Amino acid sequence: MLRRARPISKFVVRFNSTAARYFPSEPQAPIVSTESIPGPKSIAINNELGTVFDNGATYFVADYFKSLGNYISDADGNKLLDVYCQISSIALGYNNPKLIEAAKSDEMTSAIVNRPALACFPSTNYKDILQQGLLAAAPSGMNKIWTSLSGSDANETAYKAAFMYQHAKLRQTDGFTEEELTSVMNNETPGASDMVILSFDKGFHGRLFGSLSTTRSKAIHKLDIPAFPWPKAPFPQLKYPLEEFEAENREEEERCLYQFESIIENSPKQIAAIIVEPVQSEGGDNHATSFFFQGLRDLTKRHGILMIVDEVQTGVGATGKFWAHEHWNLTTPPDMVTFSKKFQAAGFYFSNPELQPKQPYRQFNTWCGDPSKAILAKAIYKEIAASNLVQSTAQVGDYLFKGLQTIVAKSSGKFTNLRGENFGTFIAWDCVDADFRNKVLLACRSRGVNMGGCGDVSIRLRPTLLFEKKHADIFLNVLEDAVKSL
Repeated sequence: MLRRARPISKFVVRFNSTAARYFPSEPQAPIVSTESIPGPKSIAINNELGTVFDNGATYFVADYFKSLGNYISDADGNKLLDVYCQISSIALGYNNPKLIEAAKSDEMTSAIVNRPALACFPSTNYKDILQQGLLAAAPSGMNKIWTSLSGSDANETAYKAAFMYQHAKLRQTDGFTEEELTSVMNNETPGASDMVILSFDKGFHGRLFGSLSTTRSKAIHKLDIPAFPWPKAPFPQLKYPLEEFEAENREEEERCLYQFESIIENSPKQIAAIIVEPVQSEGGDNHATSFFFQGLRDLTKRHGILMIVDEVQTGVGATGKFWAHEHWNLTTPPDMVTFSKKFQAAGFYFSNPELQPKQPYRQFNTWCGDPSKAILAKAIYKEIAASNLVQSTAQVGDYLFKGLQTIVAKSSGKFTNLRGENFGTFIAWDCVDADFRNKVLLACRSRGVNMGGCGDVSIRLRPTLLFEKKHADIFLNVLEDAVKSL
């Protein structure tokens, strides 16, 4: 039997639908045709896949040919409203016609079949691709870019840039000593750096060796992997609602800033850079106020430390600003901003030319990014700008937050710490415990909403930029029904 979610009448409003222009055939509500999700076809396909591929984390097997807009289809024909979107990676919905158009272009065909080793053989049109897309979207104060392969790679190459920059300042020459050249081949100083990158408790910055050493979200991410002995600082643990705990939260942020500077001043190794997320996503969607981030920037400037802002998950419009750090009103821009996910491309932005090494082959790999992904990013940026999707996401986020406030208030303490007000659709809340959180996720999935968790007890929302009030109504209806059933 097909089961469809019904809109909640008290949340229904009328509006012009941008999503409908892109996806006139998008489902009007979730469609669930199996007793459980994953269904039998999905389970069978996943079992076959498991014989050749590590698929232990699979939710269900998706049918991307049949997915459309804000709805993901699975192998059994279920169509779920997707507010998780490939871990925050789908900006404009499934099978967006504008992205398909870009994918079918001659420019894309050339980029795919002639994939260049960009550092050695860049294409004649790569600067144009960048300037019309990724650089057109660059954070304020930044006009240079390094492209890479993934979010983890973006952070790792930013770390490399930081180390090379700081050592160049100390060396004050373009040359290297014989001792440096010899010792580095034995992984020893002075050729190998003994500088460090500082990150924050509960932060997540990737799963490669350097990025994993700055990841502090969950033990399972780090177990059995060698790690650099790099420092971590506390990240504020705010109380909600924010307006009721202003004094306590200011005291908590001041405490964290004091400890941050103390770590800097007492570090036995020079801190080349810090890395911080605007919202600690994997670690539990932990927020801080502009006061905290402004304090970090002022302290890094005072101590000659580079500031890397990890916008891999927060970037590209979801927070009601194109870049989440735009909410902070910093006195000076960060030194580097890393990106990936919603842009379908990866890398970092910067402005200081000294962050680019003077010698070739230092910041290098075969691909140095991928022009085909930069072409997609260009198409994504143009559609976001043309349809004013950042502003509409901010408006939908406000509407969604108000609806969630009602549900949280009626949850009898099962939901707490609703956060993300005035932050687009980048919204999360805590559950009474991990078991209840997982039951909520499964109950929503069985009703046709695909949702994700983070941290130990949190639920996070990561819908597309074409998630509208009609989708919010359906989501709120399903969530409320799911909670009542538990």
